[in-house]
Amino acid sequence: MDYVIITRDDDKSKRLAERFHALVKPHGFRVNAEQPELVLTIGGDGTLLQAFHQYTDRLDSTGFLGIHTGHLGFYADWHPEQMEHLVHLMLTEDLEEKVVSYPLVSIELETSSGSKKWLALNECTLKGIDHTMVAEIKLNDELFVQFRGDGICISSPSGSTAYNKSLGGAIIHPSFEGIQIAEIASINNRVFRSLGSSILLPEHHHCEIFPRAQQNLLFTVDQLSSTHHEIYKLRCAVAEEKIRFVRYLPFTFWNRVREAFIE
Repeated sequence: MDYVIITRDDDKSKRLAERFHALVKPHGFRVNAEQPELVLTIGGDGTLLQAFHQYTDRLDSTGFLGIHTGHLGFYADWHPEQMEHLVHLMLTEDLEEKVVSYPLVSIELETSSGSKKWLALNECTLKGIDHTMVAEIKLNDELFVQFRGDGICISSPSGSTAYNKSLGGAIIHPSFEGIQIAEIASINNRVFRSLGSSILLPEHHHCEIFPRAQQNLLFTVDQLSSTHHEIYKLRCAVAEEKIRFVRYLPFTFWNRVREAFIE
């Protein structure tokens, strides 16, 4: 198996990476940073997000698997002390039979500098920097609302437990083919109105955000961010591509939700 390891920049994660290399080397595993079959992350959810954006051009042939060295997240399934068991499963079971695929957010941003596309594993956001963000929001090319507030968050089902949840959005099972739109501190009074709740769009639907001209805006895709003075349009939909997670052990999403937020 060809693999690569992406680690958080701390001593514990680096030591675990060296330990993994030593365990798999006698079995013919090869480090291949260019064309890995498996991307192993050691750290937290942020480390896996970093790895995802590093390998978005290989989503159809690469699986992702995480070992967490901090608090239990939603993407890093394994504890450090389980590494020997993980290696045993990797040697005895077919990786392709353990893969599950989850939808992503397809993003296209048009600015005065041109157009650029991204994929988001968690979410993308558009926020006002100096003042309230004013924008026209269209759903499937039809005007839905004239929005005023701090910003808008568009999340994948996997990302529904992240920033979306803090905005009051719904937690969605990661297999659901859709995206969620959540308002960030919207203005609602007798003059300005918005829905005030999150919206779920199914596959083949899309949303477009048209900010008012000459606004200073912060645009983020997962942990990546940039500022823009002139954004013409932000378009989001369910991506054709999916992320492939390698689940060597049974994964129950609702148990993970309970562990993270209730227990």
